[in-house]
Amino acid sequence: MDTKMEIRKRKRDKFLSQLPLHLMLLIPVTIVIIYNYLPMVGLWMAFTRYIPTLDGFWRSLWRAEFIGLDVFRLAFRLPTTGQVFFNTVFISVMKIISMLIFPLIFALMLNEVRKIWFKKAVQTVTFIPFFLSWVILAGIFLDVFNPRDGVVNQMLGWFGVGPIFFFGEASLFPFMMVITEIWKNIGFNTIIILAAIAGIDPSMYEAAVIDGAGHMKQARYITIPSVIPMMVLLAILSLGNILNAGFEQVFNFYSPAVFSSGDIIDTLVFRTGLQDGNFSLATAIGLLRSVISLALISLSYLIANKFSNYRVF
Repeated sequence: MDTKMEIRKRKRDKFLSQLPLHLMLLIPVTIVIIYNYLPMVGLWMAFTRYIPTLDGFWRSLWRAEFIGLDVFRLAFRLPTTGQVFFNTVFISVMKIISMLIFPLIFALMLNEVRKIWFKKAVQTVTFIPFFLSWVILAGIFLDVFNPRDGVVNQMLGWFGVGPIFFFGEASLFPFMMVITEIWKNIGFNTIIILAAIAGIDPSMYEAAVIDGAGHMKQARYITIPSVIPMMVLLAILSLGNILNAGFEQVFNFYSPAVFSSGDIIDTLVFRTGLQDGNFSLATAIGLLRSVISLALISLSYLIANKFSNYRVF
């Protein structure tokens, strides 16, 4: 009996000692429930013929006619659905590949710099764009690449090249999304790779120097092979973002002229729901994207756990 009372007392004391921590979690958990879980009630619009009325959202949703999967069938019959999914995957895959290759090259070059002050200065300068929003960057890039008086087109004019509307031509728009993505995030990804390089055993470089290996061979036979496992892990974990091509970036750059190559799932949902007022169709497309993304994220974690022994939980 005493043993049971002691166990209960220890549990009570442990709970009381951790009570401040539970109270600290109360506010963020409440915020998550309000802003992340309660809005999921709106997913019911994907299965109804939802029409907003003056009675308010909840009454309109409750009175909406249930039509099952008809909205999803309509989404697949849209003439732009296939192209939008292709644009999303194409831009996302190019971003994933480029954000693995270019930061790796930049990190290898920066790792060879022996002047510490210069190395830190370069890291700081390249890291600053990461903190700028796409609203600001879009204004900067649209001015720099302006076909009439932009700096880039003026420089091309020196070589006899006519003005190019980089963000207004459908054939160039996806690649401009990749270029601007690299410019904004290369500093952040470089820091991750430099952290992996810093974890390499220095004795390996010392042995390579004794064997007569120069900087190029050290990078080829020591640095790159040591970093590749981490790069493979990042690539695997990026599978879950294949259907996330960057709404904020594309939305601030695109125009009807580039819808054929630049319209992605998120922008289609935005236009369909908030501009056209077809909330049921927008919800159905967004739900479909979320389900596919969830499956891809789960698959990426399974692959990462199998081949890299990486576990989230």
